[in-house]
Amino acid sequence: MLKPTNDFIFKKIFGVQKNSSLLKDLLEAILPDIQIKKVKINKDVSLERKQIAEKLGILDVVATLNDDTIVDIEMQVKDKYNTIDRSLFYGTGTYHENLFNGQDYTETPRSISIWITDYNVFDEGPFHERARLKRDYENIILTNKLELHYIQLPKFRKKCKRISNKLEEWLSFIKYDNMEELHMIKNDKVKKAEEELEYLTGDEETKRLAFLREKAIRDEYDALSRARKEGIAQGINSYKLEIAKKMLKKGKNINEIIELTELTKDQIEKLK
Repeated sequence: MLKPTNDFIFKKIFGVQKNSSLLKDLLEAILPDIQIKKVKINKDVSLERKQIAEKLGILDVVATLNDDTIVDIEMQVKDKYNTIDRSLFYGTGTYHENLFNGQDYTETPRSISIWITDYNVFDEGPFHERARLKRDYENIILTNKLELHYIQLPKFRKKCKRISNKLEEWLSFIKYDNMEELHMIKNDKVKKAEEELEYLTGDEETKRLAFLREKAIRDEYDALSRARKEGIAQGINSYKLEIAKKMLKKGKNINEIIELTELTKDQIEKLK
């Protein structure tokens, strides 16, 4: 079976209008303080093969609620260690994009960004966190126009031993481990999503594109990890060279410098 944690599959399930009832049910679970009567899914990202395999375009799900609130849902598998900055960038971008020419600032629709991550964003706190702009004075909410949600699947898995509400049903579907676990979920909308997932799994072209998407994300993550490690190694080497320079100025002998810094004799000779 394919996994809804693959953002291509996530979008195929929740990002098409025929499945708007599934998205509505998921959003009701995530945003219980909003009365959602209708969900219109925005067709903004084309799922072209080239984009999936090469360009790594953002395959998010964007929807407009009945009160004109814009909701953007991101499914993230790999931790690139910039989730906060990226979520702020995309969240404020969505808010800004929906201010039309000539429109009063007060008429800008509410913008909500939801990040479902297959890694923990925060070490502490619950698996579902909401972030809003607040004043320092008595922690008063500055505005509800911009809101960020972080749903961390590893924390959910650790905390949830027994499904007790709609959000936990949906997260169990998104992060399922086996088919028996899926069959235990009673929510009719989740059952429909399960059927959709089974249908997608049986489609060879969908499976191929999902694999290409996973491979592209994995390759990008590996490249970032290598670059990070190389950057750390270069930084350590630069630090050792600086230490060696200072030791040479103080008249220390080369063998002593080699022992302390683990640099080669040639490296130290070049510093003279």
